[in-house]
Amino acid sequence: MVFSSLPFLFRYLPVVLLLYFIAPRTFRNFILFIASLVFYAWGEPIYVCLMIFSTVVDYIHGRLVHRFKEEGKIGKAKCAVASSMVINLALLGFFKYSDFIIGNINGLTGSSIPLLNLALPIGISFYTFQTMSYTIDIYRGEAEVQKNIISFGAYVALFPQLIAGPIVQYKTIAKQLQERRESFDQFSYGVLRFMIGLGKKVLLANSIGILWDQLSVMTAPNLTVVGAWLGVTAFAFQIYFDFSGYSDMAIGLGSMFGFTFLENFNYPYMSKSITEFWRRWHISLGSWFRDYVYIPLGGNRCGLGKQIRNIAVVWLLTGIWHGASWNFIAWGVYFGVLLVIEKFYLLKWLKKLPAFVSHIYAIFFVWIGWAIFAFDDLGRGIDYIRSMFGLNGLAVINTQTCYLLLNYAVILVIIIFACTEYPKRLAIKLFGKYGEKQITAWAQGVFIVAVFIISVAYLVDASYNPFLYFRF
Repeated sequence: MVFSSLPFLFRYLPVVLLLYFIAPRTFRNFILFIASLVFYAWGEPIYVCLMIFSTVVDYIHGRLVHRFKEEGKIGKAKCAVASSMVINLALLGFFKYSDFIIGNINGLTGSSIPLLNLALPIGISFYTFQTMSYTIDIYRGEAEVQKNIISFGAYVALFPQLIAGPIVQYKTIAKQLQERRESFDQFSYGVLRFMIGLGKKVLLANSIGILWDQLSVMTAPNLTVVGAWLGVTAFAFQIYFDFSGYSDMAIGLGSMFGFTFLENFNYPYMSKSITEFWRRWHISLGSWFRDYVYIPLGGNRCGLGKQIRNIAVVWLLTGIWHGASWNFIAWGVYFGVLLVIEKFYLLKWLKKLPAFVSHIYAIFFVWIGWAIFAFDDLGRGIDYIRSMFGLNGLAVINTQTCYLLLNYAVILVIIIFACTEYPKRLAIKLFGKYGEKQITAWAQGVFIVAVFIISVAYLVDASYNPFLYFRF
């Protein structure tokens, strides 16, 4: 089940909200836990057992780490943390990377080990990182142990952010699990934020995704240099509005249930460097790698060589986290190299350039990165990049490319404007000038109703279109 589906909007969510708010406060985590398992079972009935197993494993390990620390047995506490990490990473590795490893062994040795062909449990990369952060934070003393397994299960399985994040570290919502107080204002904000995300996904991501679907399969003579750039632009906007739309819906749903999740996107396509881009894109993943990999390795507190090593490790792991395919590894290495170059040389020069020049620089290299990311077959991705630079003997432009440009001109203009902070600035300016509370509430209500009606109308006739980040 996905948030942008009619069953979720008209059946699942209304029922869960009703049960949640009529239940006594002491039972609300239980309602959320059961509802989240049902949500997951809708698409992955078998792998619910895997999620329950992960919940029990990390709940037990958290209790063990807490007990050993209280008893002063730091060595045993470290072993408990290590045990938790090994189990979590083993599960993730088995389900996500086993066929990738087997395939590469077969390719290198000429053997014919059969592939396991396991279905990837949806969201396993997200909830695995969440549960690992729990035991680590208890060991570090940054979070209190959760003694109620239902509350811990609600954290692990929490359906608003279960499938595609944001990655919620336990320490950021530990207090909310026990002491949150829902309010009308928080609920209304949640509805508004959910509708913003729904509009991003259904009206923007899905619409521009059709253009990418057309151009990504084109070959010469139909594909042109301009067409190749248009295609990767369509993909860049599709993945942004798809993923940030999901994050908005997750944050909105969390707010409806009294939770405050940290932001996951901050207008990344307004960046003026690759470094800035990765501070604005998928913030929860970057924060996780910073807190649990980069800083423990020494961060930037060690010598130049080790600092470069730390960046390289983080970005190799970032690529691997995204998928069991060489294109994701190449994508991680690509951005790791760019970040090292910026950190030690280029960034100081970029700051001296006019803003529009550094912005074009950032977008140019981000777009190249998306071309690597978009194709599971690394060879196809490299070939597509060659097409972007006319190295495959393609024409610069043709009538078909002109037709696509004209056909998608309006949606492209809307999307370019929508991915900036200018719509938000405009709304603040308007409501700051005319915005008594009643007018602001009325405008938000009109917006919510309009987005909902248009999105539902779109979904009635739309084919199944899951979120792109579900496969990670």
